[in-house]
Amino acid sequence: MADVHLPTTLMPLFPGLVRRLDVEASSVSEAFDKLEQQWPGFRHRLVAEGPALRSHIHVYVDRERAGLETALDTRSRVDVIAAISGG
Repeated sequence: MADVHLPTTLMPLFPGLVRRLDVEASSVSEAFDKLEQQWPGFRHRLVAEGPALRSHIHVYVDRERAGLETALDTRSRVDVIAAISGG
């Protein structure tokens, strides 16, 4: 199972969602789909039409920049990072 780490900004939006989860998925997109099944609206927060990652969302798989199509294996670590802006 992939070790998925989520930004804390998602926790208040989805009751019961935790910062770190194990998800059985073969790609980043499939991992998001699995989380969407448990927390409806989850995928929409991270993925725009196209589909493509939203501009403020960055995903890394095993410390490498990743996209929705990036493959996962049972030992993959997935870090989802929400960019912070302001001025």
